[in-house]
Amino acid sequence: MKARHITPELAKSRLVTPEDMVSCNLAFIDCKLPGSHLKQNYSFVGPGVTQSSAQVVNIPEPHGFNIGAAAMPKGVTNNLHLHFTAEVFLIHEGTWRFRWGANGENETELSAPAILSIPTWIFRGFTNVSKEETCGMVYTVLGGNNTGGIIWHPSILNAASEYGLYLSKENMLIDVNAGDTLPEPAGLLTPLPAEEIAALRHYSVEEMRQRAVAGADRRWSAAGLLDSVLPGHGGEIAPVIGFGISQDKHAAPTIVNPHGFSVEWLRLAADHVVGRHLCPDVQVIMVFKGTLEVTWNVEGEEVSIVAPERSVISVPANSWRRYRALEGEMECILTTEGDQRKRVYWDQEILQQARAANRCLDPDGYVTAVDLLPETAKRAGLRLEVMP
Repeated sequence: MKARHITPELAKSRLVTPEDMVSCNLAFIDCKLPGSHLKQNYSFVGPGVTQSSAQVVNIPEPHGFNIGAAAMPKGVTNNLHLHFTAEVFLIHEGTWRFRWGANGENETELSAPAILSIPTWIFRGFTNVSKEETCGMVYTVLGGNNTGGIIWHPSILNAASEYGLYLSKENMLIDVNAGDTLPEPAGLLTPLPAEEIAALRHYSVEEMRQRAVAGADRRWSAAGLLDSVLPGHGGEIAPVIGFGISQDKHAAPTIVNPHGFSVEWLRLAADHVVGRHLCPDVQVIMVFKGTLEVTWNVEGEEVSIVAPERSVISVPANSWRRYRALEGEMECILTTEGDQRKRVYWDQEILQQARAANRCLDPDGYVTAVDLLPETAKRAGLRLEVMP
């Protein structure tokens, strides 16, 4: 495996700051319905499920998943629709009411910071119900490079037609009032039949709550990274979906069904670091609190970017990187491609310092005390530390 060298130009192109984010208010067929016309859609990594050719995509390179966001003022609603691939909501600001079921008959509320994974092939919608008059922000992770788009509830398709909005067979928006040509009925998307809607899987409120992790429910581990015992390090991991980069043998993510990616929290105290390491899988970081500095490369010129709160950073696979919290405590979410447990390789300086602090990896790649292992286990652990 050859490490990827990151140039200053590449590093800059992988950072999406709040100033780089370009919204689209005509991304979906419900964009003109009363109560939904003020929502803004963003596509940071991949196009997601946008139905507008005008949607700006900051980083179009395939990652195995898509990252986007919805910004919606208090009281604004995203209407009932269903997805074919995983959809995960990462609540950054506000309180949100999520609805699901054949007619949105079930609901639950979550406030920032929280993560919710809604199953595929069920209708869902959501509303900003914050007490404050604020424009809430929800990030989304969508599975796959090609999501296949979405299916809107027949009631939404019918209501949108009153405003001159339709969907083509290709699931793209047709705005008659903006001059688009309305095709023959055979060229329009067919609503999902009532009998198919009735046959969709039912999820109770309790079942859906098991797919949510509120901020207070995060299970932080100070043993999730090999370098956490070193002075000035101390990164903490809180797994949420799947098996990410945690090296804590007791790590237990709340949600384990396949998504095509893992999701976990990372927390750093002010001016603390996660030492130089490499992950063979592409990752995306969403900064939820504080400011994060990412520094790349182990040989040659180091390259750094500074990501303020709300930023999105795409970290290339097989690249050496180091994280540092600037201007206070930092919390971010790591999304990593693949359902498998992720491998992390540390540079030699980190490995040596960890061993001096009586920490190493056991033969299964989990952090343990060096003096607990027999020599055979130590040698097996050492082999895991070396990049193939």
